[in-house]
Order: sequence, then structure tokens, then C-alpha cells
Amino acid sequence: MSMLDIITKKKLGQELTKAEIIEFTRGAADGSIPDYQLAALLMAIRLNGMTAQETTDLTLAMRDSGDVCDLSAIPGVKVDKHSTGGVGDTTTLVLAPLVAACGVPVAKMSGRGLGHTGGTLDKMESIEGLTVSLTEQQFVDQVNDIGLAVIGQTASLAPADKTLYALRDVTATVDSLPLIASSIMSKKLASGADAIVLDVKTGSGALMETVDDAIGLAKAMADIGKLSGKPVRAIVTGMGQPLGTHVGNALEVKEAIEVLSGKVKGDLLEVALLLGSHMLVLGKRAENIEHAREMLLSALRTGSGLSRLKAMIAAQGGNADCVSDVKLLPQPALIKEVKVGREGYITAMDTEALGYAAQAMGAGRVQKTDVIDYSVGYILPVRIGDKVTPDATLCTLYARSEADAIKAEAAIRAAITIGDEPVERPPLWYAVVTADGVERA
Repeated sequence: MSMLDIITKKKLGQELTKAEIIEFTRGAADGSIPDYQLAALLMAIRLNGMTAQETTDLTLAMRDSGDVCDLSAIPGVKVDKHSTGGVGDTTTLVLAPLVAACGVPVAKMSGRGLGHTGGTLDKMESIEGLTVSLTEQQFVDQVNDIGLAVIGQTASLAPADKTLYALRDVTATVDSLPLIASSIMSKKLASGADAIVLDVKTGSGALMETVDDAIGLAKAMADIGKLSGKPVRAIVTGMGQPLGTHVGNALEVKEAIEVLSGKVKGDLLEVALLLGSHMLVLGKRAENIEHAREMLLSALRTGSGLSRLKAMIAAQGGNADCVSDVKLLPQPALIKEVKVGREGYITAMDTEALGYAAQAMGAGRVQKTDVIDYSVGYILPVRIGDKVTPDATLCTLYARSEADAIKAEAAIRAAITIGDEPVERPPLWYAVVTADGVERA
């Protein structure tokens, strides 16, 4: 069947066969199908959708278009975690060491930040000397040695997805549910884990702004898991405000260390415990979520989670002394405290705008080739629902210059709504989704 026939079939809303999906995916990976035909097919998929089977076939075809990581030399159930992205989302650096300390091996491939969302790799690289580029053998050996490794995705991971992802960006097909779900899951399945926990964000800083849309994406990915033989749980969590109080690469590493040291509690820790609990259950180390949470809290209290983070930093060439002295992390040229300036209640936040404020300070990228400044960002202690006074701290800016600080202050003030009437604090999570159904909070 020709590519024209495949486009026509999907244009008419018909279901593509596995062979047809493999055909165009192979062409996307090797460049034999021109962009204009791939673009036409993407729009047909955007307008007419895909069945769960089509979406799974596309996921597996993209997975198989490149290398698939073999983790069979690591004993136990390997559980991966993926977040759809947000601001102040430092959960990997908190939950991965805790989960590893509880006996579930964590062999994780992560991504970089782009746009308003931060990336785990950039945060890790703010630690002096640390590398996220390990060979597959080094990756496996490190997990076998200390139970934990977080590295970058290789260029040969799901190359068909890279082609289609770039085209979606310029053809107004980014918002296609089957294309989003298959893109995420192709990379997760290629990473070689036995089970996957997905953190699907919803709110003003998320890919899916409404809870129902987030549940729809979660269900699509859980269905892919079931049809491809991998246990998948998706938890829909809030991104109506930054998850942690620290935004920026070195600052988020600092917050992760403080959380694992037991010095800081709050939303970041709670979401890490929630996701980590599901990882322990899927990893067959805990009988239920309550048991899993107790195990994680024990690892937090004893310091074994923090020790595991320190071991990972050292194993990957980083200066592990930063765990006991966060001043060894990159420091900014300027630190400036900003006051609230009025009395009232924090009623809303534009989390996407808050992410872009950090990006403009130098903490993020506009293009993939941009160089980021690890030291910059801000601490935002206020949460939706808080009562504030004029002298209260709105944020503390970590900037390269006074000019950058002035721009950041204006952007952050514009992104935070202060009202006269109190509002309820938003939920931390909304639903747990599996292929068998949806359990709402």
C-alpha cells in the first residue's frame, strides 16, 4: 500500500492496519517518506483520531524504529516514572532515591527543559562534574551497584518519534491525543522498564489544562500499556501552581536535598510520596499504597533516600559534597527579596507564565541549542489559598543582573493573582487511572 493510500484511508476516518502503521513509521525514521506526506497524515490523524489498537501499534512501531534498552541484567521489577512536565517539578530527584532505597531498582532516562517546563537532566548537570551520558552497560552496572541511575535519552531512542514530533510542532497537530500518548509511551517502552508510573499534569502550567483532558491522556497511555503488556498507572496531579517552592536548576536540586534531608515538607514531598508509593506497588515491594507510603517515609526518616542521592551523584562523576553543603551548587550574581506589597489572599497563578519568567532569567531554553545558567531562578514561598500581608515575601530572585531581576519581578507579579476573598487550596491529585478504569480523588 502506498503512502497516498494510507493518507486517504485515514482521511476517510478508517482504521489503519499494523502493517500500514509500520510502513509510514519506518519511512519517518529513515527519511524515505517526504515531510509533506507525513504532515498530511498527521492532520488526518488529528481530525479523525485513532483507536486504542492503532495508537498502540503506532507506539510500538516508533519504539522499534530505534534502539530498545535491555535491562534484563538488572534483577527485580524495574519501574520508571514519567511526568508530562511542569514548573518546579523536582519529583524525580526526590522519589527516585527514596524508591531505590526501598528496594525497587530505578533505571531512568530523562529529558531536558524546553519552553516553560524544566528538565531533570539540566537540574542534575547543575551539580559540578556530574554527567548524564552513560553507555547502556554503565547504566546497567550503576543500577546493579547502587539501585539507581538517571541519564539522558540516547539519540537512537525512537527516531521515528523525533521526526513526527518536529512535524507536529509546525503543523498544528501537537494537541492530538493519540499522537501525544504514542510519543510519550514509545520513549518509555524503549527505555526498557518493566512497569511505568505516569504523572499527568493538569492546570495552568500543564499540557492538559482541564482535569477531563488529563484523564483522557492518562487513559490513552494506560490502554497502550495494557495492549503492549506493560503495567501502567497514571496519576493526574495539579499544576495550577509550581509544585515545589524553588524554580530554576540549582535551586531545584537544593530543594530536593532539603526535602530528602527532612528539613522541608509540602506539596513536592507529597506528590513524590504518592507517585513513589505506586512505584513500590508495581515493583512488588509493597502490598498496597498505605504500606508503600510507610516504607518511603521510613527511608526519608533514616536518611537512606538522601544517601542514595549522594551515591548517584558520586557514581555519575558529580561533587557529592553538595548534598551536605548546598552552597557548592552554582550561585547567582544577585539575590533580591520581593515583598507582596498588599494584603489579601493568593487566589490564582498562571503557572505557564511563571515558567517563562524563569526561562527569561536564563534558567530555560527558547531553542534546544540555548545555553542555560544553572544558578538563576526564584523561590516562591506563597501558595494558592495563602493569606498574605504587605511585608510578606512574594519571592526571592536569583538573577544575573539587576535588569534581569526587575523583568522577573514584573513577570512574577503579573502571573500571581491576589484577591480580597479567601479561596480553597487546590487538590494535589485528581485521579488514578489504569486500563481498568478511573479512580477519582
